[in-house]
Amino acid sequence: MSEVRTTGPDQTFGEPAEADTSLVVVTGLSGGGRSTVARALENVGFYVVDNLPQALLLDMAELAVKAGGAARRTAMVLDVRSRAFSTDLVGAIEELRERGYAPRVVFVDADDEVLIRRFESVRRSHPLQGEGRLADGIAVERGLLEEARDQADVIIDTSHLNVNQLRRRVEELFGGEETRRLRVTVISFGFKYGVPPDADFVVDARFLPNPYWVPELREHTGREEAVSSYVLGQEGADAFVSAYANLVTATTPGFEREGKRYLTVAVGCTGGKHRSVAISEELAARLRRSGLTANPQHRDLGRE
Repeated sequence: MSEVRTTGPDQTFGEPAEADTSLVVVTGLSGGGRSTVARALENVGFYVVDNLPQALLLDMAELAVKAGGAARRTAMVLDVRSRAFSTDLVGAIEELRERGYAPRVVFVDADDEVLIRRFESVRRSHPLQGEGRLADGIAVERGLLEEARDQADVIIDTSHLNVNQLRRRVEELFGGEETRRLRVTVISFGFKYGVPPDADFVVDARFLPNPYWVPELREHTGREEAVSSYVLGQEGADAFVSAYANLVTATTPGFEREGKRYLTVAVGCTGGKHRSVAISEELAARLRRSGLTANPQHRDLGRE
């Protein structure tokens, strides 16, 4: 059965001396899911330092305070493979607290049988098994980390969690609702300049009449009312925008469950000046009205 033990949802980070600094220390058994925890913390806005020697914990905490900004939410991931790792992790955490920090320690664990299957599935040896068996390496590591596990603020047993479930668990613990929501960028472009390589959906607006061939509209853009009204007033335009708005809103919950945080919808026309710009602005507005975070961008506007 999966386990999460925490010190409580109302615990605040970084008190009393560094009340605006959030520090998380991630450790645990190899194969338990530390890298997934690290990526999930990045998703909710933490600056993550992986494979940090525990001797540098205090230095990293002080750097986070001095750097400010995004670094004030810093996660430090410790690994027994670090040459500077010792059995006194608890002492290092205590030193942080004595200096006025309040790090939250996350310990990632799993059953021995599960860890063995994970190592065997990727055909890797355990970093501490030496000439022995996988089980021997796991046993040595458990011994090294026993006290750290006992003193952890959060224990996550990943034995029965897949990657997405583990990620969601971390985001629930360390991220607000807004950090877990999908952000949509609706980007206009001109096909003659190439399709945006990061597009998740590509929308072709070239079926609509081109304002370029309307003399009084040619020099204007899809961000202006005259061109926008012309494009959106064409037969099929409203149904076209509605269909893609419905597609994005229908798929958003699934993307969020799978851990996707950014979605790019690329809307193209010939040059990226008229039709794609007007459609992108309207699509982004409709997505916002449906409750999504959506912003238009115009890659090729002004390029002609």
